[in-house]
Amino acid sequence: MSDGCAKMKRLVDGVRVIPVIVIERASDAVPMAKALLEGGMRVLEVTLRSAAALPAIEAMARALPDAIVGAGTVLNRDDASRARAAGAAFAVSPGYTRELGAACAELGLPLLPGAATATEVMTALDGGYDFLKFFPAEASGGIAMLKSLGGPFPGVAFCPTGGVSSGNLENYLALANVTCVGGSWLTPPDLVRRGDWAAVTTLCRSAMRA
Repeated sequence: MSDGCAKMKRLVDGVRVIPVIVIERASDAVPMAKALLEGGMRVLEVTLRSAAALPAIEAMARALPDAIVGAGTVLNRDDASRARAAGAAFAVSPGYTRELGAACAELGLPLLPGAATATEVMTALDGGYDFLKFFPAEASGGIAMLKSLGGPFPGVAFCPTGGVSSGNLENYLALANVTCVGGSWLTPPDLVRRGDWAAVTTLCRSAMRA
């Protein structure tokens, strides 16, 4: 197991749900993170899908030391470097390449790499990663696929993301090879636009009960 994988496991130890955040306004970053923390979410993934993502990571990490803020949609060395510079505590990628693994190792940035097939799992294992993001979960076969992967890869743990929701959350978490899940349903765009942070906290508490 790589050092980055071991560190990633320690970061999410005891965590069952990770909010996957697409943020459009950096001004939403701190109040959103406070609402998520209040709802019981301490590990937050901010995807690098908007210009506001890196400023949001920086603001969250600075204002809320109790939160573990990471960067999602990390695709290459440059993404990893910029995420680290912004204060990201970890990186999440939709897939895995040796170059990305090497870059994160050099930066001391724990990585949760993505995999959706047996070949991709084997590639990640060869790189020292046995804790993987299963993405896109529902489109890649969901629960049935994870059960199938559990046979040849009994030592691999997954964090399914992509199509995970309040409706199927419990079914995913019931799987022996699922450590936690990630999802965007905790920060729906309509609530974020209105700044309805109390409703975001309520969604988080509901997920925690599940």
